[in-house]
Amino acid sequence: MKYTYTPIGVCSTKFEFDIEDNKINSCKITNGCPGNTMGVSKLIVGKTIDEVIDTLQGIDCRGRGTSCPDQIAKALKEFKNK
Repeated sequence: MKYTYTPIGVCSTKFEFDIEDNKINSCKITNGCPGNTMGVSKLIVGKTIDEVIDTLQGIDCRGRGTSCPDQIAKALKEFKNK
């Protein structure tokens, strides 16, 4: 299932997920720090939604109270609750 999320408070402007059977098959992040977002995207592929949420939630970027990884966790929580 394709799922798109617009993050808030970070440099990235869009997350596009492909999720099947509670596992992340792909994640494309638009904008943000290229190396970091590409790395995070590759690291979460093959993981379950809950694994990613548990790993990434609460990560802060420069005192913003959130980060791209934290926003990924929020996106996946929203997906899970729909």
